[in-house]
Amino acid sequence: MKIKEIRGLGINELQTKNRELAEELFRLKIRHASGQLESTATLGRLRREIARIATVLKEKEAAG
Repeated sequence: MKIKEIRGLGINELQTKNRELAEELFRLKIRHASGQLESTATLGRLRREIARIATVLKEKEAAG
């Protein structure tokens, strides 16, 4: 998801998306630990996307 798309979402949508991505990251970590994950790059991609959403969420909460 691009940063422009993230900035276009509302606070509730960002919180929901953040929870969904955190759950997906958890599932991928379990698959990685059991040796079933083929591409570990997805872990990094998800962590960066969660960080982007958290940053925009903080900005929006501070703004109003």
